[in-house]
Amino acid sequence: MNKDQVAGRVDQAKGKVKEVAGRVVGNESLEAEGAAEKVAGKVQSTYGDVKEKTKDAIKDGANKL
Repeated sequence: MNKDQVAGRVDQAKGKVKEVAGRVVGNESLEAEGAAEKVAGKVQSTYGDVKEKTKDAIKDGANKL
């Protein structure tokens, strides 16, 4: 697991908390901020997943030589 995967998942969780809190208290801007943070976290964690898979594929290819 790399730092992008971890940071992305943390941001997703923080975004979910903000989104729910905004919905509960009726604060639309907090809800929207949370939704945006969730999406940004998803993008970052997906980027981390791709990096990890690429690194593993390169490592596997090098081991076959």
